[in-house]
Amino acid sequence: MSDPRSSVAPVRTTTALAARSGFRIHAVTCRDDHTGWSGPESRGRFGFVLVRRGRFRWSSDGRVVDVDTTVGYVSVPGAEERFAHPAGGDVCTSIEVGPELWRGAVGPALYVDARVDLAHSRLLTAVRGGDVDYAVADELLGLLVAASGAPVLGGSRDGTMLADARAAILTEDPGGLLPLADRLGVSPYRLSRAFPRELGVTVTQYRNRVRVGRAIDRIADGERDLAALAVELGYADQAHLSRVVRTQVGRTPGALRALLQGSSRPTRTAARDCTE
Repeated sequence: MSDPRSSVAPVRTTTALAARSGFRIHAVTCRDDHTGWSGPESRGRFGFVLVRRGRFRWSSDGRVVDVDTTVGYVSVPGAEERFAHPAGGDVCTSIEVGPELWRGAVGPALYVDARVDLAHSRLLTAVRGGDVDYAVADELLGLLVAASGAPVLGGSRDGTMLADARAAILTEDPGGLLPLADRLGVSPYRLSRAFPRELGVTVTQYRNRVRVGRAIDRIADGERDLAALAVELGYADQAHLSRVVRTQVGRTPGALRALLQGSSRPTRTAARDCTE
């Protein structure tokens, strides 16, 4: 962990996507590569941040969380937060809600499984459509329900190792559990046990979660050739992709295409963006 005293102010662009009395949704792009911690910030509402691209470190109340597309962080009113960006910039969605909408997630971080990821994409699609009072509010409630059921992460002695393992799986294919453990310099038994203990899923399930997340992203961005997408993501064929996606989100890729594509779908540049 970097020395908080060597803080550097991040370069951050915040765009309001939708707001009503009970909620605010912002797209935030952070462009930074400093390893030191920012100065303290605090929020006035409950909320959480979900990453669309990149990764960074978040600290609050003595806890440090490595945040990426599979792990989001939770904010509570008045708590001081600090940020560090040793891996570069990031693009996230920041959601704040009043106490009447808060679903009670109390941990500093939550595992963003494929169902939460899909609910996030559906919310951004609704934002693009512009119907804040009904479509956006409806999809926001769906995301809050999905997030409230996600595993809450409390930190462990293997947190740094798991963050490194997640980063390797997110950025490239390490070639399997054994090569990944060898790269990290840890026992494969320790690595295998750490994933379900901390995230609630096996390393294989996590790898599939990452692949399904990429499929959701590509479909939301307009991908039509599902057979080619399956091969690109490492599946045997389109049927294999369909089985895994359906297992993780309860819908086939074709059904996701109907949900996420069309005139109201968001673009990566306009609607995928990080923290307030």
